[in-house]
Amino acid sequence: MKRIIKYMLILPLLATLTNGCKKFEDINTNPNETTQVNSAMLATGMILNVTRGDISSTKGFMQPFLLGKYLTWGEGQEGFQYNRLGRTDFDRITLLRNIPSMENYATSDALKKSYQGLGHFIRAWQFFMATMQVGDIPYAEAVKGETNVLQPKYDTQKAVFMGILNELDQANQLFATGANFEGDPIYAGNVDKWRRLTNSFELHVLINLYKKTADADLKVIDRFKDIVANRPLMRDYRDNFALAYNNTAGQNYPWSDVPAGSGNSFVKSNYTMLTNTLLAPLKATDDRRLFYYAKPSPVKITAGVSQSDYNAYPGVEPSDAFSALQTRRVGKDYADLNNRYVQLVNAEPVSVFSCWDMQFALAEAAVRGWITGTTAQVYYADGITNSMNAVAINTPDLADYHHNMKMDAAYILAFPAKPGVALAGSTEEQIKQIITQKYLANFLQGGKYQSWFENRRTGYPVFTLNSTTNLNTPSTNFPLRWLYPSNELSYNSDNLDAAVQSQYGGNDNTNQQMWLLK
Repeated sequence: MKRIIKYMLILPLLATLTNGCKKFEDINTNPNETTQVNSAMLATGMILNVTRGDISSTKGFMQPFLLGKYLTWGEGQEGFQYNRLGRTDFDRITLLRNIPSMENYATSDALKKSYQGLGHFIRAWQFFMATMQVGDIPYAEAVKGETNVLQPKYDTQKAVFMGILNELDQANQLFATGANFEGDPIYAGNVDKWRRLTNSFELHVLINLYKKTADADLKVIDRFKDIVANRPLMRDYRDNFALAYNNTAGQNYPWSDVPAGSGNSFVKSNYTMLTNTLLAPLKATDDRRLFYYAKPSPVKITAGVSQSDYNAYPGVEPSDAFSALQTRRVGKDYADLNNRYVQLVNAEPVSVFSCWDMQFALAEAAVRGWITGTTAQVYYADGITNSMNAVAINTPDLADYHHNMKMDAAYILAFPAKPGVALAGSTEEQIKQIITQKYLANFLQGGKYQSWFENRRTGYPVFTLNSTTNLNTPSTNFPLRWLYPSNELSYNSDNLDAAVQSQYGGNDNTNQQMWLLK
């Protein structure tokens, strides 16, 4: 009898709880948002991860450009400005867990091909960025937790690059037969543009393998030639893999004053000074991009120097002691970022890979003798003119933004052929010119740390090593890599130890030379 009574008491309680849960779910379900995931939603998340996620905003936006010596930071001594590299993370690889679902939710064979192509591109992009930082990484066994691979083995950097190239080849083939797809905030799902990006990015990957042209497995030069001869490539700056901005809160230019009501109170004034690494080559060639990148020193303007005079834009040496730079900053005799970057919520789209990256890679390949037919000067000129056009077209015609030194069509067309700009001299001298122009084009542009990677690869542009301020250990060396993630030390230590032993003799430090650089 007691047992019956107990059950009679429990049943109404269960009914109440069940009804209560149902009401809770009803009340807390947003009728204006879908509760069903689909391919487009997953695609949007991944594309924004490799664009907006890497671009960041406010101070975070400037960090890669501190490492690339474009500018200095006055709030405090910044590690990147003074070459301190710590531990990285593999967070970008965890995103790849969404790729199978994105592919499987496709509603037609043609769409599935497109989402598969996107998946291969995203995988290639994320693995490339990860291996460039540290060397060997998990690849073949990465992101397989659902099949109980919780401690993935590390692949050699060569194997990772082989995988990246193969994934990009597959992406090209899939996009070629796929359909335009939804969920793409960059190209609106245009598979032709995605195919052009894929092939152009593969040229970038291959040019980073320029020391490995003798490797019979990689076939660096043959792959490069085949892509140039047989595949569609990016055409101009309108094909850039770039995030555009607008006046919606949370969607404005990373360094702009945010629209009222956003709650962002970050103060940008007096933090940045532009460097001689950026300004000196612009001045040496009378490059008018300087007037779009910078604003003049108020000290020089007060002294009567015109805002249209290159001398009104003094740079600083980023390796100088922080105390000396602070003195310079207080004195206000330096060039700062152009006001358009602060005042415009849509100052310019920010690319993580641009057509000029591809064009300068083509120019370098032509100088190295990998490809023939089109001269290196033609590719080089295309890289410069596309950079200039992208800047000029996205800048309102206000004196405060170009300081009465506008870049019109005639100026832009003539500039690459000028003496001192046109390619000349030895192979090495031409490589220096190409990389310097790539550096100038990627001011506040380019993939995360790209200009630093280019300097590590080629030595250009030259960064000053000041052993009294350099935060790398030893201070007589520039660092070459990041340290492996702390999570790997905690949860995958055996495989990490094996990778560090095989690459670096068991010593995971910032001065070790990875396979790519040998």
